[in-house]
Amino acid sequence: MRIEDLKGKRILMHALVNLGDVVLATSTAALLKKLCPSVHITMMVRHYAREIVVNNPVIDDFIIFDYQSKKKSYRAMWQMIKTLRNGNFDVCISLDRKLRPALLTFLARIPQRVVPERIFDDKPSDVVRLYTDVIPMTRDFLQQPQAENFQTVVRGWLGLEDIHAKPVIGIPTECNYKKVDKLLSRLQSGKKHIALCVKGTFPLKTWPKEHFCDLMKKLQDRYNVDFFIIGAPGDHEYADEVIKSSNLEVENFCGETSLMDLAVLFQQSFLFVTVDTGALHIASTTDVPIVAMYGCGPAKRWPPMTDNSRIVTTSEDCSPCHIPADACPTNPRPKCQWNITPDMVLKACEELV
Repeated sequence: MRIEDLKGKRILMHALVNLGDVVLATSTAALLKKLCPSVHITMMVRHYAREIVVNNPVIDDFIIFDYQSKKKSYRAMWQMIKTLRNGNFDVCISLDRKLRPALLTFLARIPQRVVPERIFDDKPSDVVRLYTDVIPMTRDFLQQPQAENFQTVVRGWLGLEDIHAKPVIGIPTECNYKKVDKLLSRLQSGKKHIALCVKGTFPLKTWPKEHFCDLMKKLQDRYNVDFFIIGAPGDHEYADEVIKSSNLEVENFCGETSLMDLAVLFQQSFLFVTVDTGALHIASTTDVPIVAMYGCGPAKRWPPMTDNSRIVTTSEDCSPCHIPADACPTNPRPKCQWNITPDMVLKACEELV
């Protein structure tokens, strides 16, 4: 495919993956729009990523495909096949290399179907047999940002090299701004706001409560700031425990924000200090300074895609890992998290602000 041949093409991109990866995958749509603004891009995602693709300047349309992976869902599959056929797509670009969307796009008879030979790990997969174009990945793809890996699919397909794009999320609405104004009214007026995300999706991504409390006190001593904590509804109780331990006045916004509310909150924050989670990728599409602590996760693969950030990690010999917390030999004080000291994080904060 040549760039000039993209004009007027209807392209389906599917990224049925975690929220943070969907944010990073939008960089692929941004790259295509950069190359050919007239290309029509539809993105297929799971329901929890809907806000990322709605009202998104680099995505023309979206399809929500929700399913339970352990159920066969033949009815949902057939309905989606009909939806895809009605979309009259010329090209499909896979950003997940999963079997279900591969079957969907094959049975929908999309003429050209593009897939990376590898995308999240180095394991080969027979799924690529369902595609017409298999894009080779560089040998060191596990050592480079995942957003670049997603864009490698497009660059390889079009025969390009040195061209890049950043992730793009939806544009917040007036309702999002009103919601954020209401939330921030609970904080002290005249102070700058520091956003915190204190809980990861699993324990080895969660920085110790004691460290967060120490850091908050140090930041409050140095700057005229207050704090609020963001997260999912299930994080609310843990955030309350952090607040209680800190003996500081901290607002708990966990479960009270949509994804676009978060984007607006970050725009109005002095700093965002976070563990390795999807929220940092939303934050990286705004101008907020970001300090992120990485433990078991590979910082080189999933960094915030902004220069206005600092990553703090001790790069332990056992990191990255994918083991449960109770299998960690240094549990209950996993060294990949406990060895990241509050002073290390404070230094990174001071470098940015």
